[in-house]
Amino acid sequence: MEFRILGPLAVSRADGRPAVLGGRKPRTLLAALLLAGGRVVPDERLISLLWDGERPSTVDAQVCTYVSRLRKALGRPARLVRTGGGYVLAPGGTVDAEEFERLAASGRDELSSGRPADAAKAFRAALDLWRGPVLADVAGPLRAGESARFEELRLAVLEGRIEAEVASGDHLRAVPDATALVLEHPLRERARALLMAGLCASGRPADAIAVYHQGRQLLGRRLGIAPGPALRAAYQRVLDAHAG
Repeated sequence: MEFRILGPLAVSRADGRPAVLGGRKPRTLLAALLLAGGRVVPDERLISLLWDGERPSTVDAQVCTYVSRLRKALGRPARLVRTGGGYVLAPGGTVDAEEFERLAASGRDELSSGRPADAAKAFRAALDLWRGPVLADVAGPLRAGESARFEELRLAVLEGRIEAEVASGDHLRAVPDATALVLEHPLRERARALLMAGLCASGRPADAIAVYHQGRQLLGRRLGIAPGPALRAAYQRVLDAHAG
């Protein structure tokens, strides 16, 4: 089975057919169970996610109904069981968010071990799993609580991929992506430092210096702070390379 939450929630059954999950509430229930990673999700947690506000008098029966429908929709080898005052899901297959984190960890290990080309490959494979905004079709409380966390994970992996590409000399790929990332997130200092590194390695130190000063002015104007140590160190490396 394949469970995908890095975008609209989708499930491919063991027989290859897509699981018919129903409306927003059963989808939200399934997403909450998947995000729990094999831990029990208490009834109260599920109810608060499914009914953000006044809950119906038949709430317990409705949760049981949604669980029953999901069991039928998923089939084997997935196991959705009641235990400890809640429910737990054993997916019996792959979950794209877990695969994303595995590939991201592999990329970090490869990068720290001095194998940037292999690191970039792992990071790219992780990013290829994304199909759009995480949990785009589940209830607001769950989506709001998870989307920011997953987006930060995605950005960190994107920065890791750019770092690996710069280190492996793949500047033609790294610089455009770093430029786009800085334009989208102008206050992310690591992204700006990576763009500077890529520009400098591409023989464009003057552009790298300009990127630093643009960031310094933005940080001062919007946040009232100076560049942090990592961005200042990136600037110094550009100056040293330019002077050499």
